Amino acid sequence: MEATSLDDNTVPGPKQFTRGQRRVLGVLLEKAFTTPDVYPLTVKSCTSGCNQKNNRDPVTNYSEEQVRDILDELREVGVAAVVHTDGGRAERFRHYMRKRYTFSEVQLAIITELLLRGRQQPGELRTRASRMTPIENQETLRAALADLQTQGFVQSNGPLDRRGVEVDHTFYLDGEGQKLAPGNFLASLSPSVSDAVVDDEPITRASSSGELEDLKQQQAAMAEEMSTMREKLAHLTDQLDELRRALGM
Repeated sequence: MEATSLDDNTVPGPKQFTRGQRRVLGVLLEKAFTTPDVYPLTVKSCTSGCNQKNNRDPVTNYSEEQVRDILDELREVGVAAVVHTDGGRAERFRHYMRKRYTFSEVQLAIITELLLRGRQQPGELRTRASRMTPIENQETLRAALADLQTQGFVQSNGPLDRRGVEVDHTFYLDGEGQKLAPGNFLASLSPSVSDAVVDDEPITRASSSGELEDLKQQQAAMAEEMSTMREKLAHLTDQLDELRRALGM
């Protein structure tokens, strides 16, 4: 297997990508992790990955011609390359993110999920990124996020250990207006709970701080369980899609 070479792999990778570039790059990254047997990707399989209805936000409808143009753009900035296989008739494409950035495997999985889905809470992010590489606990995730934040590749609307905080990548173009502003974690709670707190002080609707904390923990547990169930369903759908493609359906 022979890949096209880059002029200088020591040059840091880009800090911004277009919307289409983010989707295509995210797909290359995801498939390298989850389906290595069909990676590198043909233009057709990359297009299919871009337009998946699961684990994508927003859902897109790119044509193969659009995806090929985007792949050429990614090649020009040194984060993708063409791979020629012995006897292979179709060109295949791979990412070069490991060559352009100093991301760990956990950080690369985090970036992949953020490119594909955008802003999300750490709990659901860990569940989704764990499809690609093990993330043992929330502390491991927060450490990886904190380092990415220090490097300028991740943003958040509050402290990473705060319940309800959201994180996102920073590869947006300047005019997209996707900067996360400091948020109020009470907005992530149910109305009955958020109404019971003002400036972190309980009022009469919450009979005690202990009851309020129990409610918060119950909601967090339910959200985590729902996120896990959604990701299990998404993983099964991915497997079904790959099986259909392998059967030519």
